[in-house]
Amino acid sequence: MAGPTQPQVTDEVWNDKRVKSFLAMEPHGDESADYHVLLKAYRGMRAEDFGRFLAFFVESGRDLDAKDSSGRTIWQIIGTHRHGAAFMEARNNLETT
Repeated sequence: MAGPTQPQVTDEVWNDKRVKSFLAMEPHGDESADYHVLLKAYRGMRAEDFGRFLAFFVESGRDLDAKDSSGRTIWQIIGTHRHGAAFMEARNNLETT
């Protein structure tokens, strides 16, 4: 099982419909819906699929800088993970397009 420092990686095909399905996920309690969706996508997708997801996320008007209950963005958390660089690059690529 993948943990916070080890994003889940699979060889499955992720078509656009599957990637977009993460946009419909709902948080439990008072967690920010945008933060929740970003966290679930990060934990469940490969970096290249996460990059595609981010484009759909922004296109739908969601907040890339949503915060958790401790005031941290997903980017602050990913930045501390050993394998987070490819996910950070996906965001950086989004901002340069």
